[in-house]
Formats: sequence, C-alpha cells, structure tokens
Amino acid sequence: MFDTHELGRRPGALKRLSRSIPAPADLGIEVIGVAEGATVELDLRLESVMEGVLVTGTARAPLTGECVRCLEPLERELEADFQEMYSYPDADSRNRPVAEPAEDEDEEDTLFLEGDLFDLEPVLRDAVVLSLPLQPVCREDCPGLCPECGARLADDPDHHHDVHDIRWAALQGLAVSDQDGEMDNAPRSAGDDSQEK
Repeated sequence: MFDTHELGRRPGALKRLSRSIPAPADLGIEVIGVAEGATVELDLRLESVMEGVLVTGTARAPLTGECVRCLEPLERELEADFQEMYSYPDADSRNRPVAEPAEDEDEEDTLFLEGDLFDLEPVLRDAVVLSLPLQPVCREDCPGLCPECGARLADDPDHHHDVHDIRWAALQGLAVSDQDGEMDNAPRSAGDDSQEK
C-alpha cells in the first residue's frame, strides 16, 4: 500500500517517490517470472487530478526462468512501465454522467483509493506479466534439444543419429524391393535378341 496523504486533493499536485519492495508470489508465467521476495525497484510519479490520483511508474526486477528450446536456466532484467488512475471513493457523483449499461463493466475495472492509500500489486502484476517474453530463449539462435535423445544441440552442433523412423520402415522396405525390381527389369543389351524372335 502506498500513501497519498501528502499529495492532498489539490489537482495538479505532484509527488515522486522511489521504493524497493519484495516481489509478491506468482509474479510471472509458467516459464519465466520474478521470484517471490526478489527486490522490485519502483520509480513512481503520483499526480492529483479531479477524479483521483494518477500513478505513473516504472518497475525493474530480476527475471528467472528457463529457455523454451533447451530448458537451460536463464536470467534477465525486466523493466515495465505502467500508468493507472485511482479514483476517490467519495468523489462527487453529480459531476459524473449517467452510466450506460456497457459503462458498468468499465466501472468494475476502476481502482479506488482506500482512504489515502492505494494498492499497487494488481497494476504491477499486469505490467510485469504483459512485459514478459512468451517464449524466452537463452539466445536467439538456440538450436534446442535433440528429438531422439534429448541432448543439448548447442553443446554438440555436429550431433546426429543414424536411426530411421520406424513409422517409415514399411516404405523403406518398398523402396528396397523396388530397387531390386528395377534391376530385374534392366534393359537388355542390343545384342541379346533371343526373346524378340
């Protein structure tokens, strides 16, 4: 929770602050994210406006995960920008237009100040998750794993197997018998005309 008491409700009032916070649980996706308790550096700009407090900020945090191609651990630095409006819970409703049915859904997404406090966690979570790579890789040209044995191909670029796919074995047999048939039906030499007479 962050306090906006010093900001007051005078539109145009501005406050900047920097803070380090521990990362909440589940701040990421399956293959990459910010470890719970890791330090998240926040630079915030709080601005008082007519409807509430506009919060603009940047979050920096260390990412840990694994490459989706070769499953090696990887570490990155994340920087995510965000901006969110926190409305005053007791704002004068006379200044608001009558809500249409579709606008009621938008109102459910509206974040409100709780007294002078606001909770940044849902905004931070959205900003971080949307900034994450969906398919993180250790390097852009990562060759991944061998589909036969699971060996990491980056460690051995010349890695290969002489194993044939058993699903093609029947066709392989046809190819061999077809080659034998071609040899049986090989064209005869011009001097061999015994069959023609």
